[in-house]
Amino acid sequence: MFFGAFMEFGNRVGVTESQAFQEGFRMVDAAEEQGLDGVWLAELHFNPTRSVMSSPIVIASSIATRTKRLKVGMAVYVLPLSNPLRIAEEVATVDHISEGRFEFGIGRSGFARSYDVFSIPYEESQERFAESLKIILLAWEGQEFSYSGKYYNVDKAVISPAPYQQPHPPLRIAANSPDTFIRLGEAGHPIFVGLRGMDIPELRENVDQYRKSWEKAGHPGRGDVSLRIPVYAGETQEQAIDEPFESISGYFGRMGSLYRERAGKSGIEATELADGRAERLAALSYDDMLKTKIAFGTADSLVDRFTQLREELGLDGVVAELNPGGLIPEERVLRSLKIVTEKVMPAFK
Repeated sequence: MFFGAFMEFGNRVGVTESQAFQEGFRMVDAAEEQGLDGVWLAELHFNPTRSVMSSPIVIASSIATRTKRLKVGMAVYVLPLSNPLRIAEEVATVDHISEGRFEFGIGRSGFARSYDVFSIPYEESQERFAESLKIILLAWEGQEFSYSGKYYNVDKAVISPAPYQQPHPPLRIAANSPDTFIRLGEAGHPIFVGLRGMDIPELRENVDQYRKSWEKAGHPGRGDVSLRIPVYAGETQEQAIDEPFESISGYFGRMGSLYRERAGKSGIEATELADGRAERLAALSYDDMLKTKIAFGTADSLVDRFTQLREELGLDGVVAELNPGGLIPEERVLRSLKIVTEKVMPAFK
C-alpha cells in the first residue's frame, strides 16, 4: 500500500512566511530520508493565516531537485484557475526535473473565494475543468493541435517539453459525490477519497460503484483509490489522543465553515447541498472523530486502523494529513512521521 503525506506548508501565529517554507522543506527532507513513498501538495490562495502554498507547482519543482526517490504530486491542481496550456507546460517541466516522479492530482476545489478573487464564476468551474483537462491531454500528445471551446480556444499550439512519462504523468482526481465516483470509474482515473463529508458505509458504497464502473468500461485492473485522512502517531495512546486535540478541532470547524460557504454558491452538485455535511461535522464529538474520521494512535493501533480501512474500502494508498488544522508543533509532526515510517508502513509493504 502506498503511503504519502499531504502538505500545505502551513502558516500560523508566531511563524513567519520564511519559517513556514523552512518547516515544509524539513518535512520533505525527513520524508525522503525515512522512506515515505511520496508527498502531495495542496493549492491554497488568499489565506495567509493558513498556508504559503499558493504556487504548489513551484514547490514541486524544488522538491524534485532536493530528493532522489520521493514521489511528488498535486492534491490538487485547481484547473479552472489557470490557463490549461501553461499548466501543461509546467507539469511536463516538473515531470522532467523529477525524472518521472510526478503525479498530476487535479480538481476544482471547494474554496469558492479563490474563484471570486480571480473573477471566475464558481458556477463555471465544472465546465472549465472539463475543457481544461481536454486541452492539457491534447497538448501532451506532442503534436500541433487546435481547440475551440466555450471558455478556451487554442490555435495551432505545440508545447515543449512533452512529458517525461508517456503518454503523460498519472492523473488522479478527487471524488466527492456519487455521480463523480461513477464518472471517474468509467473514465479509468485513479481517485482521491476522504471521510470528511462521508461516513465509512457511504464511502464504501461509492468506492464499490467506482470499481464496478471501472470494470464495466473494460479498464484493466480494478482502479486505484487513495484515502486522504488526518493521521497522528504517538508513543502512547494518551499522547496520540491528547496532543492533536486543539488542532483537529479547528480542522473540523474549518471544514464545516467551508461546506456552509459552498452551500451559498451555485455550481455545487445537489448531493453536496442536500446531505447536511456542515451540520454533521459540527455535531461530531472527539470520540466520533476518532472512530469515524481520523487515525490517531500508537503504531500498533494505527496498523489495526489502516488494516480495517484497507479491508473495508479496498484501499491502494493512504495520504496522511500529519498536521490537520496546522497547530501541531513541528517537532511533534516529525516524531509522528518517524513512527509512521518506521513502525506502521512496514506492515503494509
